[in-house]
Amino acid sequence: MTVIPSEIERFDRLSATWWHQQGPMRPLHVVNALRLGYVVAQMGAHWRREPSRAVSGLRVLDIGCGGGLIAEPLARMGARVVGVDASPGNVSAARLHAAEQGIRLDYRLGEMTDALNQEERFDVVLALEVVEHVKDVPAFLAAAAGHVAPGGMLMVSTIDRTWKSFLFAIVGAEYLLRVLPRGTHQWSQFVRPDELDATLATQGLLPLERRGMRYLPWVHRATWCTDTRVNYIATYAHAELPRRKH
Repeated sequence: MTVIPSEIERFDRLSATWWHQQGPMRPLHVVNALRLGYVVAQMGAHWRREPSRAVSGLRVLDIGCGGGLIAEPLARMGARVVGVDASPGNVSAARLHAAEQGIRLDYRLGEMTDALNQEERFDVVLALEVVEHVKDVPAFLAAAAGHVAPGGMLMVSTIDRTWKSFLFAIVGAEYLLRVLPRGTHQWSQFVRPDELDATLATQGLLPLERRGMRYLPWVHRATWCTDTRVNYIATYAHAELPRRKH
């Protein structure tokens, strides 16, 4: 088991608020609007597709899908999405919202080893804001990489373990500005980019691109930046593919 039980309990308590854009999940909604465009653009670039059909027909795995903030819009665009989450509350909220919107999605409860067949492969595997909530990051990443189809891609977004992330992501966001519930993050669980790179290299995946993200809580705005010392997102693909500039 790679997911920390206390993390499952915490997300269960928050699950009813996933789609409340002015509630506790407001920062995620702001970040998601920016990140969704990036994810779609990466898919289009990877398969050399026009923006209008960047994700159409692609099989996508969203690990730690939460309430479906990424899975649902990708499904609207024509992707075949499987969302996996270990929190019963999250999966219930995701299923309910998708049903209300008339969107067909395959949401599964449990960890990857329980919710997925070992042989299942996906064109795109997403692990967005999840690795900082697991207790065995190498095991989690190895399992995620194992579900990437040949020629596919893995995208990971998380928080770097630096003094700056402690000040901004924990002290500032949770205790001073209170834009996130206290206890949302534990600094010791943040993951360095070089740790991601090294672990995924053992699975035959190399980095294509890495980008920093800045969230301004006082105006609730997210932008891309070159600084990866707090939030960042990284794209990986199999070693035989050409690497892109960071």
